[in-house]
Amino acid sequence: MEVTLNINKKNYKLDVDDGTPLLWVLRDELGLVGTKFGCGIGQCGACTVHIDGVAQRSCQTMVIMAEDKEITTIEGLSENGDHPVQEAWEEIDVPQCGYCQGGQMMTASALLKKNPNPSSEEIRMAMNGNICRCASYNRIEKAVATAAQKMSK
Repeated sequence: MEVTLNINKKNYKLDVDDGTPLLWVLRDELGLVGTKFGCGIGQCGACTVHIDGVAQRSCQTMVIMAEDKEITTIEGLSENGDHPVQEAWEEIDVPQCGYCQGGQMMTASALLKKNPNPSSEEIRMAMNGNICRCASYNRIEKAVATAAQKMSK
């Protein structure tokens, strides 16, 4: 089946099975490998993208459900890596292995769009669904708070 997807402000016409998870279309069909495969059951957050501005698990989103929606991957968060969340991640030196960090940043940026001044508790609650095997949670929380400060300027 042919589907049209708007990903990172570009339209793509793809011939894929409508039951294919968006994650595999992003990675295998389009080469957007910043979105990672972690668990495949929507529990780890490594595959998080924005669909119409809302953080969603791309491993659990069938491609047909994403048609006619605006999809943003970590590659599309900013053209030059200068989104406040990306800058904060670098400033705080968050990643160790980095595998989960694209999903972490997508969740953080969706949070800050909805709540530009979250408390520590709100940050922890919003980020709770994203697993970091390196346990960089304290640095992640600090980076989200730093990004919020950058966005308020």
